[in-house]
Amino acid sequence: MAPRKISLALQGGGSHGAFQWGVIERLLEEDDLEIAALTGASAGAMNAVVLAEGLIGGKASAAGKLAAFWRAVSDADSRNIFGDSGIWTAAFNPDWLRNTPAFGWIQTWASTMSPYDFNPFNLNPLRDVLERAVDFTALRERSALPLFIAATAVRTSESKIFRRQDITATHVMASACLPQMFQAVEIDGEAYWDGGFLANPPLWPLFYDKTPDDILLISLNPFHRPELPRTPAEILDRLNEITFNSPLVAELRAIGFVQKLLDEGMLTESARGRYRRMLVHAITADGRLNDLSMASKSNTDWAFLGDLRQRGRQAAEDWLKTHLASVGVKSTLDLKAPFQ
Repeated sequence: MAPRKISLALQGGGSHGAFQWGVIERLLEEDDLEIAALTGASAGAMNAVVLAEGLIGGKASAAGKLAAFWRAVSDADSRNIFGDSGIWTAAFNPDWLRNTPAFGWIQTWASTMSPYDFNPFNLNPLRDVLERAVDFTALRERSALPLFIAATAVRTSESKIFRRQDITATHVMASACLPQMFQAVEIDGEAYWDGGFLANPPLWPLFYDKTPDDILLISLNPFHRPELPRTPAEILDRLNEITFNSPLVAELRAIGFVQKLLDEGMLTESARGRYRRMLVHAITADGRLNDLSMASKSNTDWAFLGDLRQRGRQAAEDWLKTHLASVGVKSTLDLKAPFQ
């Protein structure tokens, strides 16, 4: 019996991308599941390109490539690999410090500085890690997997989608370019910032290409938090989550609206032929990453990344037990309730 095919949609979120590593690793172990397309932004784009190139050699190769990539992220000499610097570590940046007036003053002062000033040579160790981890020539020429990564065009406010056939390390760096930390990435005369500002991750390319009808979203920013944020750090963290979730919420609402039109027969015969019925599933950060602050997205300590990997593996295990049988049958993400 042929395995069930899915498209993976990978959200961005700095070092929290190691949670996706754990999810993907567990999914690769499932014989009744095949990852047949990928879309991602920022850290999700990194996982996507590593996974796509690894799958050229099979599932075991892909799992090994992901593990090696995240090990290299942790081993990188510089601490600013995900927008971090030497002092912003788990040890020297505890949450209690972030809630003090002094930290607020430091943040205000830091916000007055541009990466064109404090990083004039535009150094980014993540590029070296990517180029060592991924054979981009093999990815472009030997992989048949549909792969899409998003970046944000700075001058036009448009979301740009790069496809596997064109992707280099530069395109991935564009997808992960946080403008507060790094200079905009230039590609063919256009400047790009992090793709998560407008597509986190981009879902619409999956509608128009030869991809599975099932989309499995792996998010890194919680949609729901039971507590009201009150401290400056908590407010900033929640604002960041809402901002980076907003393009995803908009896309999910659009999918839900089209499904409603299809279900209620509100489309003409000619219109129905232009729309696909997509089945949407999700492994979200809700309840899995709620205890982590925005600052921890810069933490590349190996023990921390390993903890995120284990959380991801458990999340995937729970999803497989509950929802694997629904793949190819029905959506398991309620597109109405969470996003009205």
